[in-house]
Amino acid sequence: MPETAEKPRLRLLLDHFALIEDDREGWRVAHPLSEVLLLVVCGTIAAGDDFEDIADWGEDNVAFLRRFLPYHHGVPGSRWLRLLMNRIDPGLFANCFQSWATAMRPDAPALVAIDGKTSRGSHDRPRGRAALHLVSAFATRERLVIGQEAVAEGSCEQETIPLLLEKLAASGSLDGALVTIDAIACNPKVAAAIIDAGADYLLAVKANQP
Repeated sequence: MPETAEKPRLRLLLDHFALIEDDREGWRVAHPLSEVLLLVVCGTIAAGDDFEDIADWGEDNVAFLRRFLPYHHGVPGSRWLRLLMNRIDPGLFANCFQSWATAMRPDAPALVAIDGKTSRGSHDRPRGRAALHLVSAFATRERLVIGQEAVAEGSCEQETIPLLLEKLAASGSLDGALVTIDAIACNPKVAAAIIDAGADYLLAVKANQP
């Protein structure tokens, strides 16, 4: 991608994430929040599955990141990334990311695949927190995640998918799209939610389903 095209897109990313406030004392900050967020989003888009992957990607691509922000102290390690990101309201982060993704692709995608995935290394054993399990909506043609919803403790994907569909419907992200989901979500509630969002569905069916 030409640098002239990269800068407006990533500047737009930073503008959307400006809603997230940094409550740390300024004089103690080595890694500004804007640098952390840019690293996390870019590292995730580059197929990073956890903070170790993202930190490694940042070390290898710090010259790319410095096209947009200074990174005077380089990129934070995986431990610092985990600590900093755990301070951020995940709902606010998801809303900022989704608003950026929508702005990047104002036209609704043609095909959206919804699936669940557990993030490696996201558990916190000392605090008794299980690994983060996310349900994501992936626009296949654009190769972009347009929405995510975390599965709450004690809940499951079947209960989380309608919540994600509701948010995507509110932003108009599914208008005219074909939504695909595996057999775990083959039920009338999910099908109705997709239709209400202005989309069509293609759901897998297993032999044990009526």
